[in-house]
Amino acid sequence: MDKFTTLTGIAAPLDLINIDTDMIIPKQFLKTIHRTGLGKNLFDEMRYESDGSPKADFVLNKEPYTGAQILVAGDNFGCGSSREHAPWALLDFGIRCVIAPSFADIFYNNCFKNGILPIKLPREVIDSLMEKADRGGNATFTIDLENQKVVDPDGTEYAFDVDEFRRHCLLNGLDDIGLTLQKSDKIESYEETRKEQAPWVFGASA
Repeated sequence: MDKFTTLTGIAAPLDLINIDTDMIIPKQFLKTIHRTGLGKNLFDEMRYESDGSPKADFVLNKEPYTGAQILVAGDNFGCGSSREHAPWALLDFGIRCVIAPSFADIFYNNCFKNGILPIKLPREVIDSLMEKADRGGNATFTIDLENQKVVDPDGTEYAFDVDEFRRHCLLNGLDDIGLTLQKSDKIESYEETRKEQAPWVFGASA
């Protein structure tokens, strides 16, 4: 998993509440077990016409938001089913941070496991960030995870809370596998001990 320390980039405003995981990545794209390739289908039904052509009025089809790395959204983002494909699709598109007043719990947890930082800020702050994100290429945001602050295009700083363990994992690029591999010496030591205690488990002759 890529480390997340400081991110500076364009923020796309998506002023909708209750954006569920089926809206983020519709069910017909859940057949894959690969984390890549889903970005083109992110918000598929909102983003494309029935003939596959892009909808001109959808924010991620407009420049400069086609390269957005930050998403500013409404309440209850990521509600619905628990599909992990939702953060996979966001990440594959290039979104590394979602800012909203609230998130569905399972989606919120899945974001951290996949290198996306979900930030909760009050609705009045979201309204201000949404307005500033609407400036497009004339406005960039900075997300500073180490110091736990969002800096808007005018230089205003907003502090945010994040669980210390999750913060540690993002700063160091540690997903569940990475965390396990940090204990690789202890795992190997245990396996060697078990081979001596129960060699038949490992296919060796007693």
